[in-house]
Amino acid sequence: MSDVNKVVLAYSGGLDTSVILKWLEDTYGCEVVTFTADLGQGEELEPARTKAEAMGVKEIYIEDLREEFVRDFVFPMFRANTVYEGEYLLGTSIARPLIAKRLIEIANETGADAISHGATGKGNDQVRFELGAYALKPGVKVIAPWREWDLLSREKLLNYAAEHNIPIERHGKKSPYSMDANLLHISYEGGVLEDTWAEHEEEMWRWSVSPEAAPDQATYIELTYRQGDIVAINDQPMSPATVLAELNRIGGANGIGRLDIVENRFVGMKSRGCYETPGGTIMLKAHRAIESITLDREVAHLKDELMPRYAEIIYNGFWWSPERAMLQKMIDASQASVNGVVRLKLYKGNVIVVGRKSDDSLFDAAIATFEDDAGAYDQADAAGFIKLNALRMRIAASKGRKLL
Repeated sequence: MSDVNKVVLAYSGGLDTSVILKWLEDTYGCEVVTFTADLGQGEELEPARTKAEAMGVKEIYIEDLREEFVRDFVFPMFRANTVYEGEYLLGTSIARPLIAKRLIEIANETGADAISHGATGKGNDQVRFELGAYALKPGVKVIAPWREWDLLSREKLLNYAAEHNIPIERHGKKSPYSMDANLLHISYEGGVLEDTWAEHEEEMWRWSVSPEAAPDQATYIELTYRQGDIVAINDQPMSPATVLAELNRIGGANGIGRLDIVENRFVGMKSRGCYETPGGTIMLKAHRAIESITLDREVAHLKDELMPRYAEIIYNGFWWSPERAMLQKMIDASQASVNGVVRLKLYKGNVIVVGRKSDDSLFDAAIATFEDDAGAYDQADAAGFIKLNALRMRIAASKGRKLL
């Protein structure tokens, strides 16, 4: 164990990572550097500093990464209209590559030779953290305590904390769910959700009202796009993180963004999760709307074909991979003309597109009209177009090929 002198720990200040901090010191005889990231989880982070100081940590990093998170990770992902398995907007998945990046950067800054995280051996996050770490620093040592120790229950963790005088705050009844939050979403797992037939509990949700309790009056908003990213809401310019925070507020108030799914984890098991993604749900609908008038047909269709692969790359933890970088360049190139304004109607859990406009629009009303187009489109041309497209089928039928 003596080959590890200093470890950078992804530290929240909660029970798990507080125990990990002490366990690393005792097991590896090493110095621990703590790193706590503000990704918009809505919690006060200074208590993490106080706890780390109380445990004798000398190097403590607490960083506000909200703007970087949305600008460099969430927005690029939404340019691809990314959805995993048809529903999941990847709120947890997209946060992990940024955390991995900062863990490695801090390891380089402090001369640490290892990093550590609190992800369990059953989940996706261990894969995401470690794939990112190895991609950015091939020789780094990764310590995953949940794969090494025998503290595999909350009771054992509490006993360890008591034995080693680790300060643990208790705030009444603990949530029955395993939760993860950032500016893009909140996830909920465990508890009653482990029964796939049991309905999720209404009191579980934190950001949104139920669609039934949402206002009877619809809310209209206008989103301004520049090269595929939202830059203003209702003509008010905003930074990326501010855009997402405001869309979360508006969407949550209208009962938007709740999801209950069973997904396929990369490690092989199925897992039920509930997700609250009000801002992301609005962003996905609006982005597809602005693309509908600004993207060439074949470009749009090619993006749709590649999107499931891109989503899988992110879900499985390969953000820092050459294939994701290659796809990102193509996706970003497609967004040069994705500029304009989308008008949305938000009503009781629904996001309804009611208008879109752009100086880069490819929609030509003079051609698309059902009225007299004054010769803009010669309908007689369609006959030859159809016959040529039917040629292979006509030949096959004339040769006796049967389809029925």
